[in-house]
Amino acid sequence: MKVLLTGTAGQLGQALIALKPAGLELIACSRGELDLADAEACRAAVQRHRPDWVLNAGAYTAVDKAESEPELAAAVNAGAPAAFAEALAATGGRLLQVSTDFVFNGAQGSPYRPEQRLDPLGVYGATKAAGEAAALQLPGARVLRTSWVYGSVGKNFCLTMLRLHALKAAAGEALGVVADQVGCPTSTLTLAAACWSAIGQQADGPRILHWSDAGVASWYDFAVAIGELGVRAGLLERAARVTPLTTADYPTPAQRPSYSLLDCTTSRAALGLETLHWREGLAEVLRCMAAARP
Repeated sequence: MKVLLTGTAGQLGQALIALKPAGLELIACSRGELDLADAEACRAAVQRHRPDWVLNAGAYTAVDKAESEPELAAAVNAGAPAAFAEALAATGGRLLQVSTDFVFNGAQGSPYRPEQRLDPLGVYGATKAAGEAAALQLPGARVLRTSWVYGSVGKNFCLTMLRLHALKAAAGEALGVVADQVGCPTSTLTLAAACWSAIGQQADGPRILHWSDAGVASWYDFAVAIGELGVRAGLLERAARVTPLTTADYPTPAQRPSYSLLDCTTSRAALGLETLHWREGLAEVLRCMAAARP
């Protein structure tokens, strides 16, 4: 099987490369090798390589910046999957489009099922929803939605909190984190396993999948756990005191869903993967980071 992977320099891309199944031919494309904002380049890559699958892990993920760069966000998040789907329809390949909990508005207060109506709050979510719709125009394409992704590389909440815990603890200051937005952190290690499993499923499997680690958390809960488990892993000398903030205390250009927990029940059964509580996933990522230190 030949898979063209986008976003290879990102946190999910790196995990996908590390966990690549044996015997699979991987065509790894970084941003410098394939500009997802260039639809013609996306079509040409499919025509040149003729992959069995495109695994589109690349995306415009700057949620706040997207509000001032809607054209670029749309080109990457909606235009690229549309171009891939169009080209794959001609070559006979399939598409796995990685998407987000931000396609929902967060108003219902219970986990979102894969088949529910989309209602994004901002540009980022709207462009990802458009990307889903474009991908699903291709017969056999799949969409895999996830939430609160973090890993040992790239830019993510976990790495930011590790840095801030160290700074704030050294200064004897508290670290303020929003406590009224609820979802579930997802390790790139478990997400990568879910992506590879989705590609290995039969063609008649679910077209829309939800994947996150198990459990529920606020950003405040996540930040507290990063400090606690960071100390345990030897990545921090001590954790800073974390104080809860409201969304109103920490205004951002883009509105976030206040509740974006994904119902992964049917997807987990379809993918045949063991579930991992988000704290266990976090501990595993931190252990890997500690082991990689010189």
